[in-house]
Amino acid sequence: MTQSSSASAVAERLAAQGIDVIRVSYPDLIGVDRGRDVPVSELPAVAQHGLSFCRAVYHTSPRGDVIPVQGGLEQGLPDICVYPDLTTVTALPWETGVAWCLADAMTTEGEPAPEAPRTVARNVARLLESEGYRPICGPELEFFVCDRDASGNWQRYANELGNVYVVGLKGDPQGLLVHMLRQLRDAQLGVTAANHEFSPGQFEINLSHSGLVDAADRAFRLKSAVQEIARLRGLLATFMAKPFNDEGGSGFHVHVSLADETGANVFGDPGGQDGLSSVGRHAIGGVLRHATALSALLNPTINSYKRFGPDTLAPWLIDWALDNRSAMVRIPHERGAAARMEVRLGDAAANPHLALAAIGAAVYLGIQDKTEPPGRFEGYGYDPQKADLLPARLGDALDALEADTELADVLGRYFVTSFLAYKRNEIERFERYVTDWEFGEYAYHL
Repeated sequence: MTQSSSASAVAERLAAQGIDVIRVSYPDLIGVDRGRDVPVSELPAVAQHGLSFCRAVYHTSPRGDVIPVQGGLEQGLPDICVYPDLTTVTALPWETGVAWCLADAMTTEGEPAPEAPRTVARNVARLLESEGYRPICGPELEFFVCDRDASGNWQRYANELGNVYVVGLKGDPQGLLVHMLRQLRDAQLGVTAANHEFSPGQFEINLSHSGLVDAADRAFRLKSAVQEIARLRGLLATFMAKPFNDEGGSGFHVHVSLADETGANVFGDPGGQDGLSSVGRHAIGGVLRHATALSALLNPTINSYKRFGPDTLAPWLIDWALDNRSAMVRIPHERGAAARMEVRLGDAAANPHLALAAIGAAVYLGIQDKTEPPGRFEGYGYDPQKADLLPARLGDALDALEADTELADVLGRYFVTSFLAYKRNEIERFERYVTDWEFGEYAYHL
């Protein structure tokens, strides 16, 4: 069946469900949902010819600036062409008559756009699969919900202390989380659980485990969906790493295991040290060895590094431990088919496709190099004398990514070069910007 005929069948099915618009979207470099709404009747044509976008959409800042990254301004703002991935079509429960599907970006030469996050994630997954391993990922994402105060400014929703893991209206007076859970379930995102998190107005949603690209797709869609559902109630859901000075930040934790070609878990081994196989240990070793470079992709904003520090419930050291939530890599207590590692480095601002691709790349390198992890950490993971520190600033993490040529080769040099240029521009813009803190600190006395 051709792409056009497959699209015709999908269009007929959607029309029979009363759906007359399909949203075709894809993630940019920072995970923003970009795309177009298309009448369902046009889907066969779109599947055949694609939708053209300016390639510099990958280089556009959250404030709308076009960053001078290769392939954009210097080449006269050429096109990319995106094609709907018909395997991802799903109805939107929160938007009547609308379906949603993800898309793949191609250059005008017909090659996958090398900076496209789905391309990067897919390439890493294929590399691991070429070695006989299928990466299995289970994402967990935290976020804050805000409502407006009497002056119209954003403040934390349900801003009461001590509501850690409470259920019902006590920590969620509008019943927003249960509403989200139902909507996300109906959107077929594989949601397994949702809860109130540690801070006031903070929540977490967990997704089922699946292959690397599918897990990244669903995490990307989860973030977009949570924000949309909140907007429909006049609320703001933010996955910013640390939006408030007086509370902790939001994490993006990923449970990672490896399956062989039969689907069996090969991360664990009942006879292995700590119940882990040599492959599992090498995967852990790869993540630890490349941790400083991974930080650039898993902690991708200037704000990300304000989430780290002693006693923050975020990792601070490059370490691993058994069932220890203060470690960067935690090995949960389950073994056998459930053996896995939880990579706790990431924050919620990370682009899911790039975060999972980066972890997968480090796992691949660890297996290739047979990297043994150092001795596992014991105790509370905030003693800098026991392990190396993670980067303290975005610039340090970007330097580490640039220096890690092995990781760059796996992720793709074109992508890494583009990402570094984009993010270093972010630092340059921030360093020229006068903040409220500076005015408050200096203006009256100096």
